[in-house]
Amino acid sequence: MSDEMGWRRMAPADLAAVMAIAVVVHPDYPEDEAVFAERLRLAPEGCHVLAGEDGALQGYLVSHPWPAGAIPALNSLLGAIPQNVANWYLHDLALLPAGRGNGAAGAIVSAIAGQAAASRHTSLALVAVNASTGFWRRQGFREVHDPALDRKLASYDDAARYMRRDLQG
Repeated sequence: MSDEMGWRRMAPADLAAVMAIAVVVHPDYPEDEAVFAERLRLAPEGCHVLAGEDGALQGYLVSHPWPAGAIPALNSLLGAIPQNVANWYLHDLALLPAGRGNGAAGAIVSAIAGQAAASRHTSLALVAVNASTGFWRRQGFREVHDPALDRKLASYDDAARYMRRDLQG
């Protein structure tokens, strides 16, 4: 999946730049570096960064297997990835303005969907924030309304939406 529109696997050395991007793109959803570091350690195949032509990072994707219908709490450590989970969770996709508008976000979503399907995951899920539901709908996701998720969604904001996309086997 490396070099697909500038995307490559995230490395521990990228975490400082990832944190700097997170502060700019998601100022209302702060998370500690330990959260990103743990997800990179637990699911390195789901963590990618977008490098610009000058090599500076313009975005990142952090994703990992996680049960469908469940949302990890913001700024919390997972401890472990549950075994035999059919869903792949997109924890965070963030692009600086310089990384937007060129198809890079759609490219990494497509690539991670292919990777998840190849590893026998049957769905992708995420929490859409920052008025991004339109983007996610264009990527094949649909909103899932589940009263059991309302409390966790409220920890984001009133506009946060749990969304899911079924994958073809």
